[in-house]
Amino acid sequence: MTPTEAFHRMRAQWLSNTPTFDGDLMAEDVVVETPFAPPGRPRRLVGRAANVARAEVGRAALPVRFDDCRHVMIHETTDPEVIVVEYELVGTHTGTGVTASAPFIGVLRMRDGRIAHWREYQDHAAIAAAVSQPTG
Repeated sequence: MTPTEAFHRMRAQWLSNTPTFDGDLMAEDVVVETPFAPPGRPRRLVGRAANVARAEVGRAALPVRFDDCRHVMIHETTDPEVIVVEYELVGTHTGTGVTASAPFIGVLRMRDGRIAHWREYQDHAAIAAAVSQPTG
């Protein structure tokens, strides 16, 4: 699987409202980072099992149905196993029915056809506003 194919698979997971990551997609020693995570949330998580579990818990707790992943720009790098992707997720709060969006940037590194590293930069203020939670 190429980095672009992996991103498209992640996007399909978001739009089917299932956890982003599953064991088939990730390397055993995968690293997932959100460098600007709000206080109380991990900025780095290592390992397939830990990341799959976090994705399942996080998806179950998020009161949002993702409706679209738009404005996708995939930037190839000089390393064929790395892409930088810009995108905007659009979702509807399942309790209020309010639709909102937030921009993201991700850096995706593959190894042997699986995700070895995913670093995602999120607009936490926009996400918090969309789900009516303080940004901390």
